[in-house]
Amino acid sequence: MKQYVFTILFTAIVTFALSWAVWRLSMRYKLYPGIRERDVHKTPTPRLGGIAMFFGVVAAVGVSAANPYFSIFWADQKQIYAILAATVIIVLVGVADDLWDLDWFIKLGAQFLAAGIIAWFGELQIYSLPIGGLMVGSGPVSFALTVFSIVIVMNAVNFIDGLDGLVAGVCLIANGVFFAYSYMLSRDFTASNFSLATFIAAVLIGACLGFLPLNWSPAKLFMGDAGALMLGLLMACSAIAITGQLDPSVLDPEDFGRSQLLGAFIPILLPVVVVLLPLLDFGLAVIRRMSAGKSPFSPDRKHLHHRMLDMGHSDRGAVLIFYAWTAIFGLGVLLMYIGTTAGWPGDYLVGLAYLVVGVAACLVVTLTPSRRAAPKPALESTA
Repeated sequence: MKQYVFTILFTAIVTFALSWAVWRLSMRYKLYPGIRERDVHKTPTPRLGGIAMFFGVVAAVGVSAANPYFSIFWADQKQIYAILAATVIIVLVGVADDLWDLDWFIKLGAQFLAAGIIAWFGELQIYSLPIGGLMVGSGPVSFALTVFSIVIVMNAVNFIDGLDGLVAGVCLIANGVFFAYSYMLSRDFTASNFSLATFIAAVLIGACLGFLPLNWSPAKLFMGDAGALMLGLLMACSAIAITGQLDPSVLDPEDFGRSQLLGAFIPILLPVVVVLLPLLDFGLAVIRRMSAGKSPFSPDRKHLHHRMLDMGHSDRGAVLIFYAWTAIFGLGVLLMYIGTTAGWPGDYLVGLAYLVVGVAACLVVTLTPSRRAAPKPALESTA
């Protein structure tokens, strides 16, 4: 655990220092776009924070190569290098989009290319699902499932990037929960506490911690598409590394827990739950835009965080509510996972009770904004 704590702190310090440098340089050379109609912020703000986060991640990966505790995943270097190559592509395209607003088709193509590199050259694929020993039927199916999963998570995380501190905080909480989950899973069902999935989660925790001080309201620096897409890419890789390649036989209900349904689904449910809000926002946006005859990637001002502002929540209030929803769902399922390693039913009830009470509390807070909603304009822009 000490090695992971060091990784988190090292990544956070490097990311914070680089974020400060990027902010100063961006302000000095006016490397920031103008205000768009769908934007919530009122003053021009640099969007190149993803560069700092990227180099913070690269620095952590470089240090891990010299750490014997992480040799377990450096033994198969093609996965690491494929992930880094894919991340470089995503960050470069993201930075270009943050500066010049690329066509959505170019960005989507780059996302599929990056995901394909991970699945093909890195051989990091979803080979099995811990649902009753289910195995993915063929190589092409595994490849396609992996690529689409990575692309969906990338866009889901990117879609919620609309308020100061929103993505950084949500991903910080989500990766914190996933870090605990993957660490316990590796400890309980493998010969080592160290895994690629847990390392990636630790690095992302550090990157978000280091970036959040400059991104908290009022934000000095945004992570932009480069940062949000990178977070989504690496979170998907982390989930695939631990869940998609976990031997389903280790989750035999007789050993894993007496509830076959719950015990078998939690290992794949938790990686989805930690990005539940981004996935929900992504799904609603795609349905909404395609129903209107538009591209699913055409921007608008109808995301969940926009709707919360329209209800009367303040910027910070909406962000904190998103944090609460993420923590409730993530920690609730994590507590239920802990229960699967013990006897039924007592240990499950802790997670279930936390989930029920937490959801009820979040609903009350979400539906009772602190101020009245502002009057809606006669015509709503969809720029």
